[in-house]
Amino acid sequence: MPKIALGDGPLSEMLKSMWNLRRRWTGKRVSKAGRFLSAACCVGFWFSASAFADSPQAAAPRSADDIQKGLAAAESYYTQQQYAQAERELHGLLQKVPQNYSANELLGLVLSAEGRDADATSFLKSAVHEHPASVPARENLAANYAKLNQNTLAEMEFKTLVRLDPKNFDLQHNVGEFYINLGKIADAVVPLKAAQELKPTDYSNGYDLSLAEMMSGRVTEAQDQIQTLLAVKETAELHSILAEVYEKQNKFLLAAKEYQRAAQMGPTEDAIFDWGAELLRHKNLQEAAQVFESGVNLYPQSWDLNIGLGLSRHMLGNDQDAVTSLVHAVDLKATDPRSYFFLATLGRIPASQSAEVTARFKQYTKDNPKGAQAKLYYATNLWRVDEASNQTTNTEKIESLLKNAIALDPKLAQAHMQLGVLYSRRGDYPGAAAEFRQTVKLNPALADAHYRLAQALTRMGQKNQAAQELELFRKLNAAQKEEDPVFAFLLTRQDKPK
Repeated sequence: MPKIALGDGPLSEMLKSMWNLRRRWTGKRVSKAGRFLSAACCVGFWFSASAFADSPQAAAPRSADDIQKGLAAAESYYTQQQYAQAERELHGLLQKVPQNYSANELLGLVLSAEGRDADATSFLKSAVHEHPASVPARENLAANYAKLNQNTLAEMEFKTLVRLDPKNFDLQHNVGEFYINLGKIADAVVPLKAAQELKPTDYSNGYDLSLAEMMSGRVTEAQDQIQTLLAVKETAELHSILAEVYEKQNKFLLAAKEYQRAAQMGPTEDAIFDWGAELLRHKNLQEAAQVFESGVNLYPQSWDLNIGLGLSRHMLGNDQDAVTSLVHAVDLKATDPRSYFFLATLGRIPASQSAEVTARFKQYTKDNPKGAQAKLYYATNLWRVDEASNQTTNTEKIESLLKNAIALDPKLAQAHMQLGVLYSRRGDYPGAAAEFRQTVKLNPALADAHYRLAQALTRMGQKNQAAQELELFRKLNAAQKEEDPVFAFLLTRQDKPK
């Protein structure tokens, strides 16, 4: 029976699609769930049906012709996905010639195709035992181990394979994918680089290599690899990766240009988001707003782009349009706490929009009766409503919400802080001081809490303690950055699949 290898007929196409992992990254950063499909889910198998003369059982009682016919029949059943018939035929053969390489190999493949990977292992091991130098046999066994999460054994087989056939491009690539599947990004670089040396213009492997180099800190090598690939095939995704490399090198102007090029070549939601976020990060507010606005026009239901547009407009001082974008983002993801965080970053809400903003926070609190943060957001919003109207209509409601938030989460420093401010305005300085002390205990780096504690202590006549708190405030205030909504926004990029 002739040897069946890749490139020989319909079976080869099926095997190629199963075995070759190629470029299948699903996200832009490792914290985004990685860029690769699980190798163990994708790998398939080779079948190389040797002639009976290759088997040490050539002198067995059953004739060589009978064995050849049996193997041919089993192979035919296998290619037609008639696995039960193939299994029955192969078990019959192995009763007569138990060490036959081809029968063991094919039965292992049949069982694997049926989802019986654990049962397949012994037959694939027997095939390797009979032909230790067979690359296809070891590939099948390595893939079987990987599917069973027996990764140490799989790695041993892959290392043996690389020694047996170091010039095999697909093998080197697949070994790289195996390491990536295990999260060993640095270990993936060597086989991916070996594969690239074998095929310097291969885009898929080069793409994976670029990402692996970047993620493992080899940014210079990643930059060189990406630029080499761009000379072969210019794509938006390569420009996007190059932008990340430039970010890591603190070359922010170049990073912005690469994100821009990526978005212009392929104006996907993600590409526009990356470009706008890079501009926003470096306070190029007008340009960022324009990018996000164009993105929202193309993708009006994009939460990310609406948040980006809202923050850009807010930082430009256009709070009315900012509210419109951020409220829309809340409606797009009403259960996502981040939606309310960004809406809460706004200071004064225009009077014409106050009711709709308050309605969102009220509903969020209603939907999350045990959500301390939800109650804090709602209380803060009501406070701003009162301040905008120079009234104290909601004071009792605000106090109740803050106390409920603290009861649900005693470690919520901002709730203690706001309750302390409320007590201070009421003239209850001992109560305010107690809340401010709890705030700085929970968050010693919060400069404003030390300042407010100093004020309360001064009112209580405790001038020495007040001076100490004031000194702490001065030291912290000099170095402290307030919670930056832009930074929080940029973190959302890490969760975006590409």
